Amino acid sequence: MEEKMNLAPDAFEPVSKKEALDDEKIVAPSRTFIQDAWRRLKQNKASYVCLWILVVIGIIAFTSPLTASHPNTSHPNYANLPPKIPGVNINGFNGTSVVAGKRVDAYKQNNVPSNVHYTLGTDYLGRSLAQRILRGTLVSLLIGLFATLIDLIVGVGYGVISAWKGGMTDIVLQRIIEVISSVPNIVIMVLLMLVLKGGMLPIILAIAFNGWTTMARLTRAQTLQLKSQEYVLAARTLGESTFKIALKHLLPNLSSVIIIQTMFTIPSAIFFEAFLSYIGIGIQAPTASLGTLISDGQKNFQFLPYQMWYPAIMLSVIMIAFNILADGLRDAFDPRTARR
Repeated sequence: MEEKMNLAPDAFEPVSKKEALDDEKIVAPSRTFIQDAWRRLKQNKASYVCLWILVVIGIIAFTSPLTASHPNTSHPNYANLPPKIPGVNINGFNGTSVVAGKRVDAYKQNNVPSNVHYTLGTDYLGRSLAQRILRGTLVSLLIGLFATLIDLIVGVGYGVISAWKGGMTDIVLQRIIEVISSVPNIVIMVLLMLVLKGGMLPIILAIAFNGWTTMARLTRAQTLQLKSQEYVLAARTLGESTFKIALKHLLPNLSSVIIIQTMFTIPSAIFFEAFLSYIGIGIQAPTASLGTLISDGQKNFQFLPYQMWYPAIMLSVIMIAFNILADGLRDAFDPRTARR
């Protein structure tokens, strides 16, 4: 033992850089939480494709005031024309339709000039169905986005305050949520229609009236877990204000729950608007929405099915894409929920 303790300093030889065999190397690149979630989302091919489908639909819809500037312009002489794409000789896209068991050129029968064609056909008033679908998609997306924005602002703030205060405040706020959730949206919509006389505003308010309760409950449950974490307790000990703690610590950790719930809320709001417009208590003529277009097309579905198929396909694509993207975001932000 003494011999080992009395070793001379030159008994230890320095190790060269080439011989640093025990050095640890970080192979994976450094990523933030958002970057890691984005990487996982791109690995989910279905969700990634749906993301770009929604981006394309959003760009086309929000530029429709420029590309489809006359959705309500009617041409009675061009009523109920079938779709026609120049250069495409496929039934359903060549301007022909079946009349009395024979396929005829509807454009020639109505003396439509050769340079006039409608990609998705016309409705019973001779209005371009393509322009009305684009404008209807814009209206439906705007209603869904505005209703979800109210849901986001009210629901997140309400849930955080309820969980943070706790005690009697939490009990009272949760009982209010239960009362609001028990009121059907249809009843609220009918009352708002009587007061506001139609338009987008009553639909947005009807959707937002009790739509925020789900967001509030989810935010409250997550905040109850976060408020007991060490970094939150440390911030409170250091004298940080409640607002700063919510802004710096709670909201970043609630972001995944908020984003995922938002992606589920938007299609629900769009479908609710389409349902209200379909049964006649939502968007009123001549304003186009996907619900009103489906309702109008359903009246002539037996003879002119394209008038209903195209808006129904657009609504279905939006709904499916949002739901698949929401599933992908849930797996991306919380890998533990990913299906194996």
